[in-house]
Amino acid sequence: MSHEIIRPGQTIGILGGGQLGRMMAVAARHMGYRIAVMDPTEDCPCAQVADEHIEAAYDDVAAAEKLAEISDVITYEFENVDLEVARSFEKAGKLPQGAYSLEVTQNRSKEKQVAVDAGLEVPPFEIVHSYEELVRALRAIGYPSVIKTISGGYDGKGQLKLEDKDYLEQAEAFIKEGGTYIVEQWLEFDLEISQVFTRGLDGSISYFPIGENIHKNHILHETRVPARISDYVGDQAREAVKALAEKIGVVGTFAVEMFVRDEKVYINEMAPRPHNSGHYTIEACSVSQFEQHVRAICGLPLLTVHTLPAAVMVNVLGKHRGYLLDHLETFRDIHLHDYGKKEARTNRKMGHITVVGNSLEEIDQTFKDNHIHF
Repeated sequence: MSHEIIRPGQTIGILGGGQLGRMMAVAARHMGYRIAVMDPTEDCPCAQVADEHIEAAYDDVAAAEKLAEISDVITYEFENVDLEVARSFEKAGKLPQGAYSLEVTQNRSKEKQVAVDAGLEVPPFEIVHSYEELVRALRAIGYPSVIKTISGGYDGKGQLKLEDKDYLEQAEAFIKEGGTYIVEQWLEFDLEISQVFTRGLDGSISYFPIGENIHKNHILHETRVPARISDYVGDQAREAVKALAEKIGVVGTFAVEMFVRDEKVYINEMAPRPHNSGHYTIEACSVSQFEQHVRAICGLPLLTVHTLPAAVMVNVLGKHRGYLLDHLETFRDIHLHDYGKKEARTNRKMGHITVVGNSLEEIDQTFKDNHIHF
């Protein structure tokens, strides 16, 4: 199928102006593209490197029309943007990713159902609308479980772990009238991994190395590559994301977080755009997740991914940023990315650091030698 090629000098519109948009824009500008961003925050991370910033809410129809007017192609940097605005971009022929990826990943029920329909394993779950339905669901699923809002949650927000019946009072307070929630069995997994990949307009798929994710307080702390998995698990992960990519019709960079338990892969969550766990690709791979995404939405062939032996990416939160910036001149072999956010709230992602090397053991020693241990 033929498609329009977006060439350097033309404009890529980005819906959302956070750090993912910023890194996407940097990769695109390196290739010669112009950037327009639509985001409600003044001087947001992406706006700092863009040619034009439309400062407006994500559901502002007039602002969306302006973005479409000045952009040759449009993408989004996170999934919590307005679905109807995305559909308008798709209707105008300017959103190669389409709106369906957003529709699926904005709704945990649809996300789980797509995985089930693709023949993939997910932890047992039920959709509930009230406390009474939750109690019935827990009889079937058992404890421990986790209840989550059907949409909008991230970094542990919008969810509550239920260890046993003693947590039902908290659950009753968590549930709001008229809301929809998903209750999942809490899976005691061996490790969590993520497969970041890119699918081109022609259906070709390029896989990045699978990362092992380690969380602290429900926030991704570090991603380690290579993940401690067997070839068998790696094959399962790639087969799973290929099935999802074809089921959804993915275009661009996409990420799937998975649990590994007893050599079996379970789908956890999906992200229809570049992902925090793929930041290591900037230094550790011959092409980053961001450049590959730009190539995909612009109709260019994907590049072959070549990777250094090992890499570790660590998120820099607000509570860490001051220490890092104050001691920057003392660090050796540390790549720092600062997102340009003004307010360094305690658990807000302010940047990340990446270390590459010949082995994970060598990288861990680099962290120790630099006295970085947060």
